Amino acid sequence: MLSDPFCLDLPTEDATRNLAGGLAPLLQVGDVLLLSGPVGAGKSFFCRALIRARTHTREDIPSPTFTLVQTYPHPDGDIWHCDLYRLSHPDDVLELGLEEAFSDAICLIEWPDRLGSLAPANALNLAFEATDTGHRVTIRGNAEWATRMNALHA
Repeated sequence: MLSDPFCLDLPTEDATRNLAGGLAPLLQVGDVLLLSGPVGAGKSFFCRALIRARTHTREDIPSPTFTLVQTYPHPDGDIWHCDLYRLSHPDDVLELGLEEAFSDAICLIEWPDRLGSLAPANALNLAFEATDTGHRVTIRGNAEWATRMNALHA
């Protein structure tokens, strides 16, 4: 984990887009982002902004709420956007092919508690919450993530 997990206030949609846009070029195949927080906390908005920044698309980025997984091809590694809210057991994750995607793609996982023990230990954890003035995210990760995240502050 990051030696000092840090919180960022995201008072506007632009602030969320800026964070997603800054993180997007730092990602590589095998990276997993675990996005937790209640409905309306900003997880899906962040994922859409990150996918747009990474793929340079202006097209609609649909929510994977009903499909569970949306994939976005990219020459530097496909992006899997997963919404696991409707899963009832971690074994359901195996049927989606997520274990393979954890090593072969960049994975954005909403509702990561549904993964149980299948959650990758080296994932970057982003805990979102709604506030009176917008949103807040608490970010935690291992030492490698700490090094990469420092690039956002440089």
